[in-house]
Amino acid sequence: MDEPAQIRLDRLLWVGPLTIAVSVAAVLFIRLVAVAFLKPDSKFLPLTVETPVVDTVISGACAVFVFRALGRYSLEPVREFHRLAWKVLVVSFGPDILLATQHWFGGGWPESIALMFMHIAVWAICVTMLPAFAVSGKRLSNGGGLPPV
Repeated sequence: MDEPAQIRLDRLLWVGPLTIAVSVAAVLFIRLVAVAFLKPDSKFLPLTVETPVVDTVISGACAVFVFRALGRYSLEPVREFHRLAWKVLVVSFGPDILLATQHWFGGGWPESIALMFMHIAVWAICVTMLPAFAVSGKRLSNGGGLPPV
C-alpha cells in the first residue's frame, strides 16, 4: 500500500524561499517584456519594479504558509492546494479587470493583461515547485509523479 504524501518541513525550508525567488525572477522577466512593449508611464505603479516584487514576495510567502498548513491539517494537501490556488488565481484577476475598466493609474487592458500573466506565472511556479520538491511519499494527488499544473 502506498504511503500518504506528506509535506516535509526540512524540504519546505529551502523549497519555500526558492519558490519565491523563482517567482520574483519570472515576474521581473514578464515586467521587463511588458514595459518594453507597452512603454507605460513611469508613474504607473503596478509596472514599476518595487510593486510587483513586493506583491510577489508577499503572495509567494502566503502560498508557502498555506501549503504548510494544508500539509498539517489535510488528508490530501496537494489536491487541496491545487484547488485553492486555482481559486486564488481567479480572484486575483479582479483588481486587474478593475484596473482595465476603471483606468486606475492610467492603465488599460494591455497593462492588465501583463499583470495577469504575472499572476499566472506565480501560480504555475507555486503549484509546481512546492508539491514537487517538498512532498515525500509515493502517492500525490494524481497517483504519483509530479503534480499537474
